[in-house]
Amino acid sequence: MNHPPTPKIPFGIYVLMVSGFFASLSQIGQITIIGKQVWDMTGNELDLGLIGVAEFLPVALLAPITGSIADRFDRRRVLAIALSGEVIVSILLFSYIRTDPTSLKPIFSLVLLFGVFRSFAMPANRALPIDLAPPGTVERVVALKSVSFMGGTVAGPIIFSFLFVADIALPYLVAAIALSTGIVLLSLVPKPPIVQYKPTGTKQVIKDAFEGLRFIRRTPILFGAVSLDLFAVLFGGIIALLPAIAEDRLGVGAVGLGWLRSSVGIGAGITMLSLLFKPLKRNVGRRLIQMVGIFGIATIALAMTRSFTIAFILIFIAASADAVSMFIRASLVPLATPEQMRGRVLAVESVFIGASNELGAAESGITAALFGLVGAILFGGAGTLLVVVLWWRLFPALRS
Repeated sequence: MNHPPTPKIPFGIYVLMVSGFFASLSQIGQITIIGKQVWDMTGNELDLGLIGVAEFLPVALLAPITGSIADRFDRRRVLAIALSGEVIVSILLFSYIRTDPTSLKPIFSLVLLFGVFRSFAMPANRALPIDLAPPGTVERVVALKSVSFMGGTVAGPIIFSFLFVADIALPYLVAAIALSTGIVLLSLVPKPPIVQYKPTGTKQVIKDAFEGLRFIRRTPILFGAVSLDLFAVLFGGIIALLPAIAEDRLGVGAVGLGWLRSSVGIGAGITMLSLLFKPLKRNVGRRLIQMVGIFGIATIALAMTRSFTIAFILIFIAASADAVSMFIRASLVPLATPEQMRGRVLAVESVFIGASNELGAAESGITAALFGLVGAILFGGAGTLLVVVLWWRLFPALRS
C-alpha cells in the first residue's frame, strides 16, 4: 500500500530559522551578560530581578497593540523593524559600557527600550513560521523553530561569556552584528500566502486588540495551558539568579555562568530535536502538567547543590521538561486560532509565556532579597509544584 509523500518544508522557512538563530543568539547572550554586568556592579539579587521587570513591562503593556499590528501589516517587515530597534539598543549599550559605568539607570533604561522593540517582534516572530508552513508540516515547523531558538540560547551565552572576559563591552557590539545578520536573512523570506487582517477605524482596532485575550479566556484548554506556564514560570524563574548562583554557590566566573545559561538551550534543544522526528500526539495535556512538575522538582534540587556539574545537569533536566511543555503550547495555540487573528492571540500568549520568564525573574530577585538566594530558589520550586496540583484539579479538560 502506497503512503502519501511527507509534505516538504519550504526553503523560506529554513532561511527564517537561521535568521531566528542569530536573533536568539544575540538576545539571550546579551541579557546573560547584562545580568553578569549588573551583578559585578552591585552584588544585589534585587537588581537582577529589576532587569526582568524592565523586560516584562513593555511586553505586558503593549501586547494588545503589537498583536494588532502583527495582524494588520506584513509580519516580515514588522519583525525587521523591531530587530532594527534592538540593533540600536545594542549599540547604545556598547557605547555606555565602554565608559566603565557606575550607574545602573542607563542600563535599565536601555533594557526597557529593548523590551519595547521585543514586544513588537514577538507576535510577528511567532506567527510567521505558521503562516509559511504548508498543511501537514506545522508540528515539524514548530519543532524546527524551537531548535533554531534553542541553538541560539546554547551558543549565545557561551560565546558572549568569552567575549566578556576579553572585553566587557564587546558582547554588545557582537549582538548588534548578529541581529543585523538576522535582518538581512529575513529580507530573503517570501511573503506569507495569507491576507492580512485590516480593521477600519481606531475604535475597531482597539476593540479587536483585546479579541486575542477574549479568545483564550473562552477556550478552556488554551486558557489552562497558557496560564499554567504563567504561574509555573512566575515561581520557577531562577534563570535571572544564575549570576548570583555561579558566584556565591558554585564559585565560577563569567565562563562558568555562560555554560550554566547554555545548559538551558542544550537540554531544550536536544528535546526539541527528538520531538522534531517524533511529535507528541497523545495525552498531551497530562504530559504538559507532568513536565511542569518535573521542572519544579529540579528547581528545588538546584537550591541544595554546590556542585557545578550537578547544577548543570539539573538545569538541563528543567530545560528539557520545559521544552516538552513549550512544544505542546506552541503547537496547540496557533492551530486552535484562526489565522486572521493569530497575531493578536499570540501577542497575548507572549505575555503569559514569553514575558512570564521576565516576571519570574522579578519574583526571584524580590524573594532572594527577602529570604536569601537558597530560600528564593526553594520558594520558587515549591510554588511551581503547588501550581501543578491546583491546575490538575481546576482544569480537568486539560489533563484529559
